Amino acid sequence: MKIALIGYGKMGHMIEEVALKRGHEIACIVDVDNQEDFNSKAFSSADVAIEFTTPAAAYGNICKAFAHDVKVVTGSTGWQAEHADDIRRFCEREGQTLFWSSNFSLGVYLFNQVNEYLAQLMDGYPDYDVEMEEVHHVHKLDAPSGTAITLAEHLLAQLHRKTEWVKGRLIDPQGHASGSSEGKPQQLVINSIRRDEVPGIHTIRYNSPFDEITITHSAHNRGGFALGAVLAAEFTAKHEGLLTMDDLFKA
Repeated sequence: MKIALIGYGKMGHMIEEVALKRGHEIACIVDVDNQEDFNSKAFSSADVAIEFTTPAAAYGNICKAFAHDVKVVTGSTGWQAEHADDIRRFCEREGQTLFWSSNFSLGVYLFNQVNEYLAQLMDGYPDYDVEMEEVHHVHKLDAPSGTAITLAEHLLAQLHRKTEWVKGRLIDPQGHASGSSEGKPQQLVINSIRRDEVPGIHTIRYNSPFDEITITHSAHNRGGFALGAVLAAEFTAKHEGLLTMDDLFKA
C-alpha cells in the first residue's frame, strides 16, 4: 500500500517507521514547508493519506487530499465541531473516505468500553459525582483533548444525570492555572494539564462522601498511536465512507 504522510513531526516519523516495517511504501511526505506537494503525482498515487497536524491545519489538509480523491486517516483533533457537517457531506454524498479517531490506541479503545460500562452502573447511584482529567505534553494545542471529549460523550450517553461536558481548569506548561474545576450538577467537568512530554493520561473519577472509584489510561509512549493509525490506513484502503475505530475493531 502507498501511504502519503501529512505532517512530519514526532508522530509522522513514528508512523513512517511502523508503515515501512509492515511492508508499505511512503509515496509522499507533505509538511508545512512543501504544501505544493499536495498537487504532485506522488501524492495522488497514494492509496491513503495519514494526517497528524494541528487543529488549524487539519480540515484544510483533508480538503486538499479529497481534491485528489485520496482517502484520509486523521488523528488531528480540535476541528470537528466546526466542520462535522462538511465532512459528513463529503463522505456520504460526494464519495470521499475519512477515518477519524481522537486516539488510535487499542488500549484507549478498550478503556472507553470500560468507561461506558462503568457509567451504566453508576447511573443508578447519584451520590457518586463524576469528573475527568487529561494530561498531555506541552506541545498539545487543544484542551480538553479530543480523546477526553470522546470519552465524555460516551459517558454522557449512559449517565443520564449529566447532560453536557464543560471545559474545567487548565494548568498550562508554565504551571499557571485558568478556568474552574467547579461545574453545575448536570455538567461533566474536564480538567486539563499540559506537562513535560506526557503522551497522554486520561482519568475518570466517581467521588462520593464515602469513597472514590477511579479508572485511568496512561500511555507509555506514542508507539500504540502510530501502530493504530497504520492499521486504520490498511482498513481504510479497503473501505469507503466515514469510518471510526468501531468500524476497525468490529470488522
